[in-house]
Amino acid sequence: MAFPIKVCVVCSEEFELKPNKPGFANRCPQCSEPESNELAATSTGKVSAAANAARREAMKNLLYRKDS
Repeated sequence: MAFPIKVCVVCSEEFELKPNKPGFANRCPQCSEPESNELAATSTGKVSAAANAARREAMKNLLYRKDS
């Protein structure tokens, strides 16, 4: 059984959609590489310390502010 032939929405080239292909199903492997690297970095928890501090501060302000 052959894999389905798809057309990449970015570069308009044809590619075979194989199981467990990283990235998006409507993009060829070459066009999917930059997004897969960004998704891997955010999914593994490599968020900057400044973003975490800002998130903690915002939650603290929401939870403990006094509306008087």
